[in-house]
Amino acid sequence: MHLILFDCDGTLSDTCGTICETMRRAFVTAGLKPPSDAATMSIIGLSLVEAMEQLLPHGTAELYADLAKTYRETMWAMRDNGEVSDRLFPGIADLVADLAAREDVLLGIVTGKSRRGVEAILSSHGLRAHFLPIRTADDCPSKPHPAMVQECCAEVGVAPSSTVVVGDALFDMRMAVSAGARAVGVAWGVTPPAMLREAGADAVAGDTAELGFLLSQWIDGGHLDVCAREDVAPA
Repeated sequence: MHLILFDCDGTLSDTCGTICETMRRAFVTAGLKPPSDAATMSIIGLSLVEAMEQLLPHGTAELYADLAKTYRETMWAMRDNGEVSDRLFPGIADLVADLAAREDVLLGIVTGKSRRGVEAILSSHGLRAHFLPIRTADDCPSKPHPAMVQECCAEVGVAPSSTVVVGDALFDMRMAVSAGARAVGVAWGVTPPAMLREAGADAVAGDTAELGFLLSQWIDGGHLDVCAREDVAPA
């Protein structure tokens, strides 16, 4: 049995714009100068308190906790007002369905989002039933700590060596390496492919078709190698 653990924001769902706007509003509400979009995108993948620590390195624990609370409240107010887009990246829904149909694969989620947030996204797209283990910022230490991967593996009885983490952030790759799992980066998120490889990615997929090929090849006992595709010309 193989376990594939997907990150959510920037990997399954195109939520970077929403996250940047939510962070901007949360800082303004707190009377603080909002971070740039580039700064906010650099912390996507971390749990909220850890993200605030990165954005405000000279703050206090109380400030970080308050900002995290304000961010959550802002996000849910925006969701209630119809301002939040949870659209999936092209091809993701079909890829997840195809992988879930295999008898030798289990799917899970490892995310810095809240459980409420990830459940909302999966349910809105009819994907919730495809994912068994789910670990969020409510359950485990923030990435790149390996706990999310370790707990998912323990829950379904699959070894980290038979597990791959799919994500768009450096934190995802480092978490996978720390847990002893394989790592596949995706190029449509927040991090350039070269940086994903430097952080430990075994391969980086340029689109969902390439990701599907990589994962199928790995499940069937092959290497995580994009160049093995027959429709990819050698460099």
